[in-house]
Amino acid sequence: MKIPKKKFYITTPIYYVNDVPHIGHAYTTIAADVTARYKRLNNYKVFFLTGTDEHGQKVLQAARELGIEPQDHVDKLHNRFKELWARLNISNDDFIRTTEKRHQTLVTHILQKLYDRKEIYKDSYEGWYCTPDERFWTEKDLVNGNCPDCNRKVEKIQEHNYFFKMGQHQDWLKKYIKSNNKFIQPASRRNEVLGFLEKPLSDLCISRPKERLPWGIPLPFDESYVTYVWFDALINYISVHGTLEKIESSGFWPVNHHLLGKDILTTHAVYWSTILKAIGLDPPLNLFAHGWWTINGQKMSKSVGNTVEPNILVDQFGVDAIRYFLLREVPFGLDGDFSHKALIGRINSDLANNLGNLLNRTMSMIKRYHDQIIPEPNSRAEDADLKNEFKLGIETVQKLYGDLAYHKILERIWLLVDTTNKYIDTNSPWNLIKSESGKQRLATVMYNTAECIRSISILIYPFMPKSAETIMEQLGIETSIEEQGMESLKTWGWIKSGRNIQPGLQLFPRIEDKDVEKILKSVESLNNKDQKPPMLIETEGICDQILIDEFMKVDLRTGKIIEAEKIKKSKKLLKLKVDIGTEIRQVVAGIAECYEPDQLINRTVILVANLKPVKLMGIESQGMLLAANNNGQIVLAGFDPIPNQGIRVR
Repeated sequence: MKIPKKKFYITTPIYYVNDVPHIGHAYTTIAADVTARYKRLNNYKVFFLTGTDEHGQKVLQAARELGIEPQDHVDKLHNRFKELWARLNISNDDFIRTTEKRHQTLVTHILQKLYDRKEIYKDSYEGWYCTPDERFWTEKDLVNGNCPDCNRKVEKIQEHNYFFKMGQHQDWLKKYIKSNNKFIQPASRRNEVLGFLEKPLSDLCISRPKERLPWGIPLPFDESYVTYVWFDALINYISVHGTLEKIESSGFWPVNHHLLGKDILTTHAVYWSTILKAIGLDPPLNLFAHGWWTINGQKMSKSVGNTVEPNILVDQFGVDAIRYFLLREVPFGLDGDFSHKALIGRINSDLANNLGNLLNRTMSMIKRYHDQIIPEPNSRAEDADLKNEFKLGIETVQKLYGDLAYHKILERIWLLVDTTNKYIDTNSPWNLIKSESGKQRLATVMYNTAECIRSISILIYPFMPKSAETIMEQLGIETSIEEQGMESLKTWGWIKSGRNIQPGLQLFPRIEDKDVEKILKSVESLNNKDQKPPMLIETEGICDQILIDEFMKVDLRTGKIIEAEKIKKSKKLLKLKVDIGTEIRQVVAGIAECYEPDQLINRTVILVANLKPVKLMGIESQGMLLAANNNGQIVLAGFDPIPNQGIRVR
């Protein structure tokens, strides 16, 4: 067992618990996971943190709409992120929640400490407040009278609050950024923050009156206020390590890499850095702000209905294909466009045709020519060009990790895949087997090919851990990839001859043209803005058969009807409010001739949750209930026993 030499701390933002996990959340977290896994391969003791931000006004409002306590609400919601990270094979060492005692204890301690140092003061405040963003704005900040971030309405609020003296740290922060080129990356984002700091930096309002917002961590010096959600949330990267006294001695401070979306960079670069300065802790060594994902050229939006749900992608294409695509398709730091066509193209060309084919043909030839045993090379001095190419490739990959250049890393690894395929073609094992002298050369070629594949599997492990482990299993190697580590790539010939290989199923099956067409048509149908309102189609026979991929795109959720009323001028339609655990959906259902509104209250139903909203009788419907038509009598689908709300139906 190797003893780790150095410590490494990597973090993602803690995700707002009211959000539905989407491709942007997955992108940040997968990128952090890749670096964490790579550092472990280099014998680092890694601490990888993610979690959920659970306080604030939006959480309180959502809980009140559901008629439950905020704590009960977030206890349910945070699991969506935990479950997705498990599906995506994320190797985080901890998952922090801002409602945990360990976090609240340290937030309270830091607030009191800053208050005692006169870093916090009370003052009256008048400003424009954006409820969705939970943020105050000045008059000059507003755009056409609306919030400059989300373009929604703001309300004028005048009240007393507590302020952190952020402005006094402005000069220090500007100097720090200018003297530390790696602090904010990419360079364009660094320039944006410096541009922001050219204007006077205001002090930060860090409280909300309890009478307006009771859901939060109380101020230790004034129980009539709670902590502003952004001040509270930014402490999580510290509180996970315990007390301030333990943090620096833990070896996991400062943060080595903090990965985040560009939309929250200023908050972290300015708020977080100045708070740390006041506390007496060093800022992160690196804040890396990546771009946004669009879909087919359009910004993803829940209201438009063009978001990409990671769970559905995993169901369709597998975890490792998604992990690979997200980090290969665009440079980390720039905006990227998601399309199923591009994803399928990567799967077929890079994964199936290149890497998958390399493994399959190698396993087949070792099985055919050497009775499924990795042969002893007749000369370890041959093929210097191949070995030098791998040495250079491995060195290049390691350098690129310093800049988090994930797409370039994968590009360089795939040059090694191409090199290995070309090595096989040039040496033509199918011809070498025909002569005795050729058979001697064949043993060396097959051994070197197996060693190439082992090296490639270690290099792809941070990106595609399950696939890399499968390759090792087929090579018959029982030593874990982390135990082999990058160290094992320094000397050619780690793999032992005489080892029995274990050929398995195709690593990345190719998606055939006929299936590609079906997938793309299905996606196009879902994204068609002019689609007609969903109708319940009745038929005596069975409909045309569909693929499981098509079925898995339908997101069925359990929901409880909490309100029901008839719609004027309609005999068939009812307007319902359906609680699906994460939100309340308004649904217009054609069941008024078979159900009275009072019969439906508290009834658990099945909702098609990912239909685009449509208007029926001028009322927006945000889903469709599952029902059967029994000789003209509509019968809603249900359960026995009754499950909780928001459970996915499969």
